[in-house]
Amino acid sequence: MSKSTIIKWQRHEDVEDRSHRAHTLHTTLSAAQELIVVELRRLLELSLNDLLVATQRFINPDVSRSGLNRLLQLEGLESLRAARAKEEKDAIAHKKDFKTYAPGFIHIDIKYLPRMPDETSRRTLFVAIDRASRWGFLHIYDNQSEASSLDFLKRLQAACPIHIRTILTDNGTPFTGRFTSRAKQPSGKHVFDQACVSAHIEHRLIPPRHPQTNGRVERFNGRISELCQQTHFASAAQLEQTLKDYLLVYNHFIPQQAIGHQSPVDALASWYLQHPELFVRQVYKQTECDTVARIDDCCRKRSIAPIGLIEPFAKPQIVGI
Repeated sequence: MSKSTIIKWQRHEDVEDRSHRAHTLHTTLSAAQELIVVELRRLLELSLNDLLVATQRFINPDVSRSGLNRLLQLEGLESLRAARAKEEKDAIAHKKDFKTYAPGFIHIDIKYLPRMPDETSRRTLFVAIDRASRWGFLHIYDNQSEASSLDFLKRLQAACPIHIRTILTDNGTPFTGRFTSRAKQPSGKHVFDQACVSAHIEHRLIPPRHPQTNGRVERFNGRISELCQQTHFASAAQLEQTLKDYLLVYNHFIPQQAIGHQSPVDALASWYLQHPELFVRQVYKQTECDTVARIDDCCRKRSIAPIGLIEPFAKPQIVGI
């Protein structure tokens, strides 16, 4: 045994063996550069040699191939196969988290609409989104009063094909008196609470200063904001009709990745086949326009000459929801 070994162990407070790694690791890439390299590997699935060339040319010219390989091993991305497996595992975990909810859990929020040229004040949009299927419903009011919230609840119950079990709202005065009382706690005496009790609906409130809890409906409000910013409206009636048309297209025709790349009505139809007890009535999908190709094929099969051109934007008959 050497003298230096004895001196080293005398400095220790215990006799447990420790790591021989240096206390300070001198790496070529900074923390921000490492994040960029890891994302390039994960998103573009570049090979080690291609990633080395891209890193040396655009990020840090002093990085070595061995150092880059150690970084990928540390992040669990040492092989492209492992990277793909990690992405698939994250996707499956997300889907499992989503499928834990059945239709009937409704998120409700309110949003100010831009003032139109023929208006003297801004109106309020009440929005409801089902957590599982992303099915949406909206209505415009002149104010955010308790009467507006009660009327919206009645309209929502009449339009929703699902048996509403739970409603989640923020802590605004149209929905609760939480911050108007001394105890700063919901008393259950608010008119919206009483209406939910009468309808056998559980009314929940998001934690204060945590709007992300109501993220489902917040995301839909973001869609409405984008629509309002991209379109010039001449009147309040035009804005209201545009929102109604957008809601119809959103529910019936816009596929969403979170629900398996299908529209909210398609998702409701799938749930209805498996759990009809969750619904108060059957779900019907909006009929789609026939294409010219389909009409021509039908005419050829029946030996009928097609008459003129089919109007591609003919409004179909509205059925169901």
